[in-house]
Amino acid sequence: MAERDPRGVSPMQHMVASGAGAVVTSLFMTPLDVVKVRLQAQRPSAAGELPRSSRLWSVSYTKWKCLLYCNSVLEPLYLCPNGARCAPWFQDPTRFNGTMDAFVKIVRHEGTRALWSGLPATLVMTVPATAIYFTAYDQLKAFLHRRSLASNIWAPMVAGALARLGTVTVVSPLELLRTKLQARHVSYGELSACIRTAVAQGGWRSLWLGWGPTALRDVPFSALYWFNYELLRSWLCGPHIQDQTSVGASFVAGGISGTVAAALTLPFDVVKTQRQVALGTVEAVRVRPPRADSTWLLLRRIRAQSGTRGLFAGFLPRVIKAAPSCAIMISTYEFGKSFFQRLNREQRLGH
Repeated sequence: MAERDPRGVSPMQHMVASGAGAVVTSLFMTPLDVVKVRLQAQRPSAAGELPRSSRLWSVSYTKWKCLLYCNSVLEPLYLCPNGARCAPWFQDPTRFNGTMDAFVKIVRHEGTRALWSGLPATLVMTVPATAIYFTAYDQLKAFLHRRSLASNIWAPMVAGALARLGTVTVVSPLELLRTKLQARHVSYGELSACIRTAVAQGGWRSLWLGWGPTALRDVPFSALYWFNYELLRSWLCGPHIQDQTSVGASFVAGGISGTVAAALTLPFDVVKTQRQVALGTVEAVRVRPPRADSTWLLLRRIRAQSGTRGLFAGFLPRVIKAAPSCAIMISTYEFGKSFFQRLNREQRLGH
């Protein structure tokens, strides 16, 4: 049976405190997530943007796939016989040149509601996942401290990595659905048809498409985040960290730690997005592009197509989202724990 942490807060109270932060961040940060996914999902638009060694197959497949995806997989497919010289005949109105350009074009062509695409899936996924994740982190960190399995410095990193690995595995199918909804403004009926096609061809394992890069993104993110957060929090709060944690100190430490972790793990986020967006976009016409058999090969292909800059697509919206969302999440969580700590103390004194 799970025990209360050293601050006298039960696991259920941990879950309530973290769930409140998850709702707040989901409502306010989803537009940045949508913009980030759109920037990561788009492909190079012309041969001139690609290295010479990649032009032979990348241009024709990339432009073919973009037209197929943007016009829907069920519409007639036009194949240009002259390759890159046909580029002027099709100008994608939703080709994004940056974060602000993406915001403007999404609102102009799809409406403001498109910025909250996938919000129901985000809430269904984020609230329980965050509650489980934060609770597991605190329980694992307390366990490591009690058993002396890790020092005070390394325990947050180990506990954060283990907690995130389990959470990623459980919510991976919902992450896939959210990414599909955010990458293209589609109806739930179209999404359902896409998922059924993928499952029919690849089995239920298709729902965990992108688990590898997601784990490679989230597990190091969590380890870096908690390691830096605990160090910054102890520096800001001083020696009485176990007795009371300032909400302001948590906000600052969470924002800085989230920004650093988000920037360092961004290439795996790009791989995860492209792999999940690809689900169902070409199977209907039996087009099978060259496959990346591993996350590392896909990283190399993205770099060959778009350069190092392609590995950091969506950097600005991811960092802009990470700083306030991590700050709001952890400060809300710490405030909730402090609230339940006082409540539990008052109940004990009342008895």
